[in-house]
Amino acid sequence: MRRPITLLLVVGTVLAIAPGWTGEVRLPLLGRRANLSATRVALDPDDARRTRVGALTFLGGVHLASRDPAFGGYSSLAVRGDRFMLLSDGGNAVGFRMSADWRLSAIRFRNLPGGPGEGWQKADRDSESMAVDPRTGKIWVGFERANAIWRYAPGFAYAEGRVAPPAMAKWDSNGGAESLVRLRDGRFLVIAETTRGPRVAVPLRRGRQALIFAGDPLKDGRPAVRFTYMPPNGYDPSDATELPDGRLLVLNRAFGLPFVFTNILVLIDPREIREGARVTGRAIATLAPPLIHDNFEGVAATREAGATMLWLVSDDNQIVLERTLLLKFRLNG
Repeated sequence: MRRPITLLLVVGTVLAIAPGWTGEVRLPLLGRRANLSATRVALDPDDARRTRVGALTFLGGVHLASRDPAFGGYSSLAVRGDRFMLLSDGGNAVGFRMSADWRLSAIRFRNLPGGPGEGWQKADRDSESMAVDPRTGKIWVGFERANAIWRYAPGFAYAEGRVAPPAMAKWDSNGGAESLVRLRDGRFLVIAETTRGPRVAVPLRRGRQALIFAGDPLKDGRPAVRFTYMPPNGYDPSDATELPDGRLLVLNRAFGLPFVFTNILVLIDPREIREGARVTGRAIATLAPPLIHDNFEGVAATREAGATMLWLVSDDNQIVLERTLLLKFRLNG
């Protein structure tokens, strides 16, 4: 009976003289009690009647907020009907349904059931991009720093597997798979946020490494098609999506002082993509002051009544100067 008592005395003494923990604070995790509010926002805070920006018509939007301290940082989203899923760059996912009048229901919070590293530090769960198979519900997630792609069972029930593609091995540790798209024909598109190497053509303009996988990156062993995406001058690609007509849309983001984010949306003809190609695309809209603006990092496309809808979500970096915004636009043409 003395052994447990002695052990307790030893542990107590060690804890009393040991210094306090000075390592990195654990990555915040979402709690089980999901709470989420949605407040309507306007395209132009000074003119509620304004709805046009470039080739887009603004149909509405909301500012999402939660009392959960882990909420925020959403870098990608998936939309299917009235169901939404947001994935943060800290490995947490928020799902909900949203009606036509912007009311939320069926709210659920979840943390990724696995990923690179042990999951203690944010670097272990730097989940920057997401793609969903609408038929099976399987989810692929692109991780920066690890330069890896993980696949999860529907609803992030569990991790099914992972791969670190050789073609992504030398991508920037904090500028890797920012965009990940599962195309309807089963191929996968990946675009790096940043790229090492010399500037191309004009100051501040670097091509971004991009890949097309012939199938599921975890299963298809064929070499990926490599090409270069040329974002607008001074911008970084932050996400991409496939439109219902097969064209690709890339969301690009830039930051400037005094603490202003701007975004440019670029359309790409998929026929331009081939081995070694340099693809520029065509800019169709810019979100910048005096219009609503923030650190938009996620884009998704849906189809409603024969029209193409675009959804954007912003990464608030979990700081008070930014917001989690979810906006809806109709693409005109």
